[in-house]
Amino acid sequence: MCGIVGYIGKRNAVDVLINGLKCLEYRGYDSAGIALKNKEIQIIKSLGRISALEEKLKGMNIIKANTGLGHTRWATHGIPSEKNAHPHTIGKVTIVHNGIIENARELRKRLEAEGVKFNSDTDTEVIAALINKYYSEDAIMAIEKAINELQGSYALGIIFADKDELYAVRKDSPLILGVGKDEYFIASDMTPIVNYTNKYILLEEKEIAKISTTGIDIYSNSNKFNKDILTTDLSSNNGDKDGYEHYMLKEINEEPILLKNTIASFLKNINDIPKLTDYEEIHIVGCGSAMYAGIVGKTLIEENTNIHVMCEVASEYRYKKINYDRKTLVIVISQSGETADTIAALRKANDNKIDTLGIVNVKGSTIARESSKQIYIEAGPEIAVATTKAYILQVAVMSLLSLLSAKMLDDAKDDLEKLPTLLKEVVDRRDDYKKIAKEIFNNTNIFFIGRKIDYAISLEGSLKLKEISYIHSEAYQAGELKHGTIALIDKDVPVIAIITDNSIKCKTLSNLEEVKSRGAKTIVISNERIPGYNYEIVVPKVNSFFQSILIVPCLQLIAYEVARLKGCDVDKPKNLAKSVTVE
Repeated sequence: MCGIVGYIGKRNAVDVLINGLKCLEYRGYDSAGIALKNKEIQIIKSLGRISALEEKLKGMNIIKANTGLGHTRWATHGIPSEKNAHPHTIGKVTIVHNGIIENARELRKRLEAEGVKFNSDTDTEVIAALINKYYSEDAIMAIEKAINELQGSYALGIIFADKDELYAVRKDSPLILGVGKDEYFIASDMTPIVNYTNKYILLEEKEIAKISTTGIDIYSNSNKFNKDILTTDLSSNNGDKDGYEHYMLKEINEEPILLKNTIASFLKNINDIPKLTDYEEIHIVGCGSAMYAGIVGKTLIEENTNIHVMCEVASEYRYKKINYDRKTLVIVISQSGETADTIAALRKANDNKIDTLGIVNVKGSTIARESSKQIYIEAGPEIAVATTKAYILQVAVMSLLSLLSAKMLDDAKDDLEKLPTLLKEVVDRRDDYKKIAKEIFNNTNIFFIGRKIDYAISLEGSLKLKEISYIHSEAYQAGELKHGTIALIDKDVPVIAIITDNSIKCKTLSNLEEVKSRGAKTIVISNERIPGYNYEIVVPKVNSFFQSILIVPCLQLIAYEVARLKGCDVDKPKNLAKSVTVE
C-alpha cells in the first residue's frame, strides 16, 4: 500500500516526482503530495488522484528544486483528506511513509506529553516527531534511535531541513534505490525509476541510505558499508496501454504470450524445481487471488498424488499453530513478492527450518530473496489493481507443478504446446462476454457455483466481479447452495455455473436445475455444449491439468465488461491497492 518516490540530482524534481507517482498510483490513490527542497521545504498536497495534485500545482508558485519526495496514499490511520495526506513535517523532519506503525497510539500519547503538537490523524507524524526528537546534527543516529522504538512496518523517505540529502529506511515494506548518473532515486518499486536508469540497489531490513548528488552511503547499526548495484531488464514502455481502453483489458490480452513464456521458463528450469513427491505434506499460502490459485494447486495435487495438501490464507497461517511433524514444503504465492502477510508466513516456515518455494512475479522481491527455491511467472508489470495475467500464470505454475508431481508431463506435451493459442481464442471472444454482461450488470447479487476444481475457479470469478464492479457476489460449492444460501435465489438472480469435470458434471447440473426452478438467470461455462440454460460459453476441451486456464479469462472478461457498463474505474477500484504491504 502507498507509493513512495524520491529524487536528488539535476533535474526539476517536480517532474520526476509527478511522473513517478503516476507509475505508483496503483498502490493507493486516496490522496497525494510532494515535498520540494531548496533553501526551504515546500509541501503541496491534495485529496484524490495524482491528476488533482497536478491541477493544484498549475496554480501555485513552485520553488525551483532538484530534491524532493512524493507520496500517493492508501489510507490506514485517518480518513482520506488533505490534512492526512503525506508528506508530513515535524520540526526539521519531513517524511513520507508506506506501512503501519502498530504502537503509534502509545508513542503519540508520550510525545504529546512532551509538548509535540500533531496536525493529522496519521501514524506517520509520530515517526517524524520521533526522528526530530533525536535529531541534532547526526541524521543516521536520529533515524536509528527512532526506528528502534517503532513496532510495525515502514518504508520511509526523509528530508532534513538543514541537510542537502535524502534518507531512506525500510522494514517489512518495499523500498529500492535507483542509481543514475549524478542522480539518485528512491521508490516503492522499479516502475518510476526505469524511465531514468536500469541500475538499482536493494535496501534490506533497517538499512539506512544517505543519498546525495555524489552517491549513496548505506548504514546498519551506525556502520557504513557498500552494496552491490543490480541491473533490471524492465523497460520504460511497460506502462503504456497500447491502445486499449484500460490496463486490465490490455493485461488480459497479454495472457497468451505470457503463458507461453511462463511454460518455457518452467521447462527450462525444471531441474531446479523441487519435487513435491519428496514431501509428505505441502502447505500452500497466499492472499486473495494468489490463495485461490493455491486452491487450484491443492485440488490438482491431491487428485493426482498421495500428498496431503493444506491451503491457507496467509493472514491466518502466520498466527496459526502449525505442527511441522512431517516432511513439509511451504509454497508461498505472491505477485509482488512483498505481500506482508505472505512474507510473515514464509518467515514462520523459515524459522522452523522448513523448505520453502516462492511463486512470484518480481525478481529481487522479499519473497524471491527469502524463499529456499523460486519459480518466476513471466507476467511483467501488472498495472491494473485487480490481478488478471499474474493470477492466470500462478494457476499455470500450480498446474505444471501438479503435472510434474503426477509424472504425467510427457503425456500432456501436445496440449501444453497448443495451450497459448487456445487461450487466445478464448480471450478474443469478447462479444460473448459483452452479451452476458448486458444481462447481469444491473443485478445486485450474483452467484458462482462449481465443484472440485471448478469451485476453486469460481472463487476467483466472484472476487474479480466484486473487486471492479462492486456487485455483491459469492462463490459456493454447488452442493452447498441448498444448505441455506438458496434462500437468496429469486427471479432473474444470475447464477454462473462452471462445469469442466465430467466426473461430477451431473451433480452440478442437478444443483443448477434447483436454482433454475426458482427463477434464476442461469449461465453455464463449460468445455462442452450443455443446452437448456439462459446463456452458455464453451471453451476448448484440454488436458484436465490445464482446463482451468481456459476458464479464467471468461470470468475476467465478464467482470471487466460488467464494470465498464456500470461506469466503474476498472483499473483503480475504490478502497483497493495493488501491493498489500500492511496487515
